[in-house]
Amino acid sequence: MNRSLSDLVGCIVHARDGDIGRVQQFYFDDYTWTIRYMVMNTVEWRPGHQVLISTVALNRPEWEARVFPVNLTKLQVQNSPSIDTEKPVSRQHEIELFKYYGWPIYWGLSSYAGIRRSRHIHLPLSAKEKKKTSGQPAGDPHLRSTDQVTGYYIQASDGRIGHVQDYIVDDETWGICFIVVNTRNWWPGNKVLVSPRWIERMSWDESKVFVDLSRESIRNSPEYDSSKPVSLDYAGQLFDYYGRPQGGNDEKNPTSKG
Repeated sequence: MNRSLSDLVGCIVHARDGDIGRVQQFYFDDYTWTIRYMVMNTVEWRPGHQVLISTVALNRPEWEARVFPVNLTKLQVQNSPSIDTEKPVSRQHEIELFKYYGWPIYWGLSSYAGIRRSRHIHLPLSAKEKKKTSGQPAGDPHLRSTDQVTGYYIQASDGRIGHVQDYIVDDETWGICFIVVNTRNWWPGNKVLVSPRWIERMSWDESKVFVDLSRESIRNSPEYDSSKPVSLDYAGQLFDYYGRPQGGNDEKNPTSKG
């Protein structure tokens, strides 16, 4: 199912033997646009303790009940290495986590959970589709906080068009299908979706996401209703509107060149 990532923030995280905290935010890989970790706050039983939980341990969210089951015990999470979300996540910290939980590493392994993509909406980005970045912080240069990127300006081919407000994810593969763009400063009340496949590059120094789309095309794109899950029909309409294929190599996308 393709749903808004913000709908999960604040959900109760339920371990195999009871509740352990609440969802705070997520970290995603900006090469594959895949969620790698959920950040959980354990303030209710261990104030100030935040932990990363890999998508390997995530079960399907219970959207209506606002419960997020994980395949871990309370004791495992309680003794897990904590994370400082004010600092970049280092590869060393990831290795420490993976050793503690016995999770398989994801870098270099295409079979790792999260790399797989829904055949209906999006496919893995190829090596040629890896986005150019500037001003990358220390730590893993491709691991980004959803809180950090929320609010980044969307720069169309002919000017600014809005800002990142949310993310639409597939709760089976944890791939980011779309970015939700709020255009309220240009067209009040209008929200539109943009696929990560249409991103030319991201500038961390400028807090901008550059997309291979014009302002007018974004403005007139199919209306996004945030009160409903993103259906396959809607996704098909969106790709058809922009004249972009849903699968395979996108020859119109500059990120697939060279």
